[in-house]
Amino acid sequence: MKIEIPYNREKIALEVAPEHFGAILKLNDMATGGSRRNPVELAKTAIKGSFENFMAMPGSTLVIVNDGTRPTPTRFIMDAIGEDLVRAKASFLIATGSHRAPTDKEYQFIFGSWYETFRDRIYVHDCHRMEDLDYYGRTSRGTELYLNKLVKAAGKVIAIGSVEPHYFAGYTGGRKSFLPGVAAYSSIEHNHKMALSADSKTLALKGNPVHEDLEEAMTMVKVPVYSIMTVLDRNHEIDTVTAGDIDESFYKAVEAANGIFTAPLEEKADIVVTAAPYPMDVDLYQSQKAFDNAKLALKDGGTMILVSACREGIGGEAFVKLLSSADTPDEVLRKIEEGFKLGYHKAAKMAEVFKWAHVEGYTQIPDNQLRSIFMEPVNDLQKALDDAIAKHGPKCKVVFMPDGSITVPLVKTC
Repeated sequence: MKIEIPYNREKIALEVAPEHFGAILKLNDMATGGSRRNPVELAKTAIKGSFENFMAMPGSTLVIVNDGTRPTPTRFIMDAIGEDLVRAKASFLIATGSHRAPTDKEYQFIFGSWYETFRDRIYVHDCHRMEDLDYYGRTSRGTELYLNKLVKAAGKVIAIGSVEPHYFAGYTGGRKSFLPGVAAYSSIEHNHKMALSADSKTLALKGNPVHEDLEEAMTMVKVPVYSIMTVLDRNHEIDTVTAGDIDESFYKAVEAANGIFTAPLEEKADIVVTAAPYPMDVDLYQSQKAFDNAKLALKDGGTMILVSACREGIGGEAFVKLLSSADTPDEVLRKIEEGFKLGYHKAAKMAEVFKWAHVEGYTQIPDNQLRSIFMEPVNDLQKALDDAIAKHGPKCKVVFMPDGSITVPLVKTC
């Protein structure tokens, strides 16, 4: 059998014998048939009436959009509302969270043909510039909320995002446009420390301390907010657009996402090949989401092969320093207990898996750097797969996850 796995902007063809094939876990076919229609028309239908009323409110307009490491199809939403934003002389704030600023290519990905129109009105959030941040208060879980000053200065805010499962916030989108999107480093760090909780996991909202802290933080934002959330299908085309109140649009998008991003699996496999597709392959820090989803499909003692270009290397200096400073995964977890820093949540989630699985990486990261963080580098993906099959024996099964970053395996329990 031939299986295609994405790598950067290309695909790698792998061969696997039928007796070793377990499953291909992909995003489900279009839940609503949305992407068979014009994505701009989908957006216009979602915002009809409510967006016009929102734009009629007094005051300046600020639009918060995701950075280039997210698959959010902002450019199509812009095609639906761009002329309104031109008339409103809207400004834009890139929700980088703790990430770097976008590259020129990423600006084109985000804004499409609208980039030249608005480029002089686009601002990039910097979570470290405290002089550019306003204080909003303290959540009941102790997060001191600081947000970019442009938020409070605006008369109204439009948040454009996408909703898919998230490995510790439950889902992306909605409230995440603000925290971590345009928040202070310290605010992000305190919120993300809650990712160490066992209740902070993919698909979980109720009882998830990360999510509940994010929702509470949003209650402190008093400026009017209009939310436009997208849900993508397996071809990364728009399936669903929800719009309006930030909470209502988020939960409607979650319902659509559940029909797309979860993939049923009869039983766990001995080997899982999981890919972080472009643009989520920017670095290992972001690619970890493909790693975290894949663990749900892997047997104890199994082999995971992560396929990700990691075009900009490891990313997240704190988490890689922690991993490489320890001799064992248990030592990593002990160090995290002694003192948390932003990025350590990634290290914790990875270290837990390293305790019971063998993990290999097909990436552009130097071999010695991968080995320093408990991952075995592979330079020939087919050979790595063949070797893993030989290791696990004639009855072993392989599961392939070409959209590993956003596909959540649901293993049959009975």
